[in-house]
Amino acid sequence: MTHSLIIFASGAGTNTQAIIDYFKRNSIAKVALIVCNKPDAGVIDIAQNEEIPYLIIDKKTFHETLIIDQMETCKPSLIVLAGFLWKIPDTIIKAFPNKIINIHPALLPQHGGKGMYGHHVHNAVLNAKQNESGITIHYVNEVYDSGDIILQARCKVYEHDTTNSLAERIHHLEHFYFPRAIEFLLGNPAVSIDL
Repeated sequence: MTHSLIIFASGAGTNTQAIIDYFKRNSIAKVALIVCNKPDAGVIDIAQNEEIPYLIIDKKTFHETLIIDQMETCKPSLIVLAGFLWKIPDTIIKAFPNKIINIHPALLPQHGGKGMYGHHVHNAVLNAKQNESGITIHYVNEVYDSGDIILQARCKVYEHDTTNSLAERIHHLEHFYFPRAIEFLLGNPAVSIDL
């Protein structure tokens, strides 16, 4: 059985591409739909290049039941937030209980919450003079970045780090661990998630 994934993304789509590429190598899952809130986002180019259906939404359609109907036609095993910047409406969370996961570029509960994404998170880590950062993959609930944690992976923060150099190491963790965590959640407990 091939599982169906729906990916929500707002930006360049590097995590989306990493997930697509990972599941091209096995038949456990495929991306059935990409949902984006920015018509000019790089992830739309990825959807077109990979010939994956995509949906561009605005705030109004995001809160209508029609989007749930469209998602249900894909019969998703998981809904994956890969750099998606809007809070998921309660109606979608209730329609897909324990099926929505997110990746956050820090070690939650630190540096989470509204407005904490991308370089904002890395700046906060550097300003706090922390000696490590990492990623958190977690379930999505009604409160930003507070769902049950599935996996955390860590990396060192060096004195000479900039936002960009830290972001590069975080991206490495994201691209390695996110697809493997998805595979694990889809029922393949033998998947290796060691670096």
